[in-house]
Amino acid sequence: MNIAIFGSCVSRDTAEFIPNAEVVAYVARHSVTSLETPHGNDGVDISGLESAFQNRMVTSDLKGNGVTRIVKNAQNLDLVLIDLIDERRGFWLFPDGTTILNSLEVESCGVARDARRAGARRVDFGTDEHFETWKTGFTRLIGELKDANLWDKTVLLDIEWAGAVDGSPHPHHDGIAKLGRTWRKLQRGSREACRGLSRGRGFGEAWTSLRMVKPTGAEEFADRAAEANANYLRYRREARSRAAASVIRSSSEVRIDKDHKWGPQPFHYRVSDYLSIVDSILTLVEWRGGGRP
Repeated sequence: MNIAIFGSCVSRDTAEFIPNAEVVAYVARHSVTSLETPHGNDGVDISGLESAFQNRMVTSDLKGNGVTRIVKNAQNLDLVLIDLIDERRGFWLFPDGTTILNSLEVESCGVARDARRAGARRVDFGTDEHFETWKTGFTRLIGELKDANLWDKTVLLDIEWAGAVDGSPHPHHDGIAKLGRTWRKLQRGSREACRGLSRGRGFGEAWTSLRMVKPTGAEEFADRAAEANANYLRYRREARSRAAASVIRSSSEVRIDKDHKWGPQPFHYRVSDYLSIVDSILTLVEWRGGGRP
């Protein structure tokens, strides 16, 4: 099965579990916004990027040619996977109306700094401005895939971020859950304050440690997932309403794999999650008459 991806780790990691699959085109670190208003690479210094992959992905976003890279393989493609993960970091909007995705690579190599100096401003994910611009870019993505007779072969992976690590229950955010979290935070702060006093710290310092209790790793994951899922909601609804086919998983259905090869993140799931997603994809392919690989 020949696969193309317009997305990032959700699609990439899922594809690794599809039997007899070959990813022939992988477009990552590329916003749909850049399909409409690419900034171009003239005068943009990406020499600080560490790998050929990073260079290729950022250059593709700068040129806005991600769909072109997919379409040129159209005759040989069996499946196109898309996800929305890379949109989460927003984009840089230049005075001339062009844009660059605010990827980690763009920040690390200094392009984001140079964009700010050139008068660009960052448009944050989740804002009305970002959403409206994204919708226009998503329409462009759909149109180009349709023109290449690929839209009916495209599956949207609508997978929420996981709020808990494998083996832990899905976090709740109701009043009782918040009260319990506040109580546990107070207990941690009290223990730290008592340890500080026993080591000779003053009462003021101990009181500060009681007030400035950091969340646990599990709480940070839960908070990040809850915020991201809330921000993604209208994007996912819009994409799903227009997609030819979608595979959907809620946050409560997936978990973070603490041993994931790319590290634990709310969008790095368990093997069992990927296998479940793959089964849903293959069911869609079979339903369309493609048969299972």
